[in-house]
Amino acid sequence: METQLIANTYQFLLNGEWRESASCKTIENLSPSDRKPVGAIQAMTEREANLAVIGAKAAQKDWANFSFSERAELLYAWADQLLEMKEELAETIMKEVGKGYSSAEKEVVRTADFIKYTAEEGKRIHGELINGGSFNAGSANKLAMVQREPLGVVLAISPFNYPVNLSASKIAPALIAGNAVVFKPATQGAISGTLMIKALDKAGLPSGLVNLVTGKGSEVGDYLTTHPSIDLINFTGGTETGEYISKKASMIPVILELGGKDPALVLNDADLEKAAKDIVAGGFSYSGQRCTAIKRVLVTDEVAEALVAKLKTEIEALKVGMPEDDAAVTPLINEKAADFVQHLVDDAVGKGATPLTAIKREGNLVFPVLLDNVTTDMAIAWEEPFGPVLPIIRVENIEEAVTIANESKYGLQASVFTKNTEEAIRISNKLEVGSVQINGKTERGPDHFPFIGVKGSGLGVQGIRKSIESVTREKVTVLNMS
Repeated sequence: METQLIANTYQFLLNGEWRESASCKTIENLSPSDRKPVGAIQAMTEREANLAVIGAKAAQKDWANFSFSERAELLYAWADQLLEMKEELAETIMKEVGKGYSSAEKEVVRTADFIKYTAEEGKRIHGELINGGSFNAGSANKLAMVQREPLGVVLAISPFNYPVNLSASKIAPALIAGNAVVFKPATQGAISGTLMIKALDKAGLPSGLVNLVTGKGSEVGDYLTTHPSIDLINFTGGTETGEYISKKASMIPVILELGGKDPALVLNDADLEKAAKDIVAGGFSYSGQRCTAIKRVLVTDEVAEALVAKLKTEIEALKVGMPEDDAAVTPLINEKAADFVQHLVDDAVGKGATPLTAIKREGNLVFPVLLDNVTTDMAIAWEEPFGPVLPIIRVENIEEAVTIANESKYGLQASVFTKNTEEAIRISNKLEVGSVQINGKTERGPDHFPFIGVKGSGLGVQGIRKSIESVTREKVTVLNMS
């Protein structure tokens, strides 16, 4: 909710100065756990957002002249500052987005590792020389120097679920490549994002190189995504919003990391014990609020009963409660999210799905649900719940499983469980997704692996080296030698 300036109000960083908005309005973030205020962020004006872009554009011109080693020094210092602030950041993530403390702490450490690796990888981004004679003899006197140049100003828009990691994974590659950044965090998660930028500021951030814009996306988001001085938009969030941004961006390049309906395909010869553990870990970590969460299980009839029994046992062992208690399943980000999960469960049960765990809800705390006998006429078979519910779709054979998997509008990741590696690779080649995990849960990383979404799951390629390349353009200088 919007309110006048209150205690625990966080400022925004604009051109080297921490400020309060001229709007005199803030947005209060409430904890998903107890609905108590965590703090408030500034509701910035379009004029302030414009100053953020203009300042970043000016700062980028100087930053582009820094060597990769000089840029890397800033990233190393940033990673060190994050680790020094680890407890404060973990506590804030836990309170603001309802993530268990140990998971929040791991997010901060992983982010520091990501930034350090990015600094190192940036030093290894080289150009190339191309001899014209390799095309034909008449071009032998031509030599092309191909270099990578920064795009300019990157607009980084991050989601609530990994408010530090998925923010830094946009900012660090942009900086090492010589870009400036305008950073717009999700409203819920913006306090964590603000603390992350405080760490970067402490590390010696040049004025204007990274400017922080806070406020409602509906009020400043459109303005930023259509600003003429933005050179690339890097967005993580819902598919509908991503498609909207892509259309508004027009000729501006975009990197979109969107939703998923990641299936786990379980074959007759699978190690069912391992499959059950990985599926539950993949499906219910952070209450399923991950684009890479396993969101449906496609299992052959022959082993369905045995697998379902093991899944039920694993799910019933999950700790459900508050993030302060380091529970595995915690309250969803808000009531609207819980309502949507409830709607999908009710629709499935109404159409004949069999609930194998208690359907229970306390506010926005949705207890984990295992649904058996889900069919393709149920919304849960296709919609992304972003919550702790796992539908089981029984199939006659693996070909049917692949067909159902590929009918999804999403194409992020999939898991295949089988002891037959050759068969696993054959199935992998048929699945219309960016990544296939063989005998493992769907997940992002390691962070230097390519991370790809196809169809409604995104555009562009991420993963540290790929992310750096994505925020640069190639420039060719041709030497004509006599």
